[in-house]
Amino acid sequence: MKILLTGSSGMVGKNILEHPDAQAHEFLTPGSKELNLLDSKAVGDFFAQHQPDCVIHAAGRVGGIQANMANPVGFLVDNTLMGVNVINSAHEAGVKRLINLASSCMFPRAAANPLKESDILQGELEPTNEGYALAKITATRLCEYISKTDEEAQFCTLIPCNLYGRFDKFDPANSHMIPAVIRKIHEAKIAGNQQVEIWGDGEARREFMYAQDLADVIFHTLQSMSSQSTLPELMNVGLGQDYTINEYYQTVADVVGYEGEFSHDLTRPVGMRQKLIDSSIANSQGWKAKTSLVDGIEKTYRYFVEDVLNG
Repeated sequence: MKILLTGSSGMVGKNILEHPDAQAHEFLTPGSKELNLLDSKAVGDFFAQHQPDCVIHAAGRVGGIQANMANPVGFLVDNTLMGVNVINSAHEAGVKRLINLASSCMFPRAAANPLKESDILQGELEPTNEGYALAKITATRLCEYISKTDEEAQFCTLIPCNLYGRFDKFDPANSHMIPAVIRKIHEAKIAGNQQVEIWGDGEARREFMYAQDLADVIFHTLQSMSSQSTLPELMNVGLGQDYTINEYYQTVADVVGYEGEFSHDLTRPVGMRQKLIDSSIANSQGWKAKTSLVDGIEKTYRYFVEDVLNG
């Protein structure tokens, strides 16, 4: 297939292009200078000119708690415009296959864990990333509406848990937790610091999946689309296990070889106390995450040292 991949320069996009199954397809990978996803006319013109068979929408303004709290307007507006422009333009251009990547932050903050797809819009969102969540909910609903009103359309949304891996961002100001922790602990080891600070009490639980496992499920979904299999419109995709923030810090410390201690700043925000998604629907479709936490962190740390610091 000729596939338009938005966000091809980001972590998820690069992991998709690096996947062995990517060689079977022709990928269109326009950068922001070539295609401004915030411009609806530009997006529509791109579809008219290139006529892709399928779309993988992986683009977005992303970041951790600090970035979301610092710029909620940008996270809401930019992600909403990108999602609506890409998905609606694909539909208007006659594209029948689209994979939309959403986020587990769409779930209500008080929903019981593990989180099921049916929990979305059943309660108040987590305030620290509400803007991003609202944008992702809008894109998800748009895909569902199109699939319901166009019998030939297969517009599927995948909801991954938190991600990390090769090509991640390691800048503490805009990175997610695991890459930020990798950098923090690596620098503490190099500097000889005997203590590393953790926000909150460290008992909040999170589920992080290695990004190459998300690429696996994307190609698995593409194969199901090609075989005309009946696909759920909405699927959680995750590791199937969560860990405390303290456990993530300790695992990274073990991989890095840091032997100092941890302190806790109880004045800092921590977000939801738990966020574990139920991936049973995706598992029933024949997919399961392969990479363990330790293996994933070892690969990510190797990438950080060899490609980010010394690349």
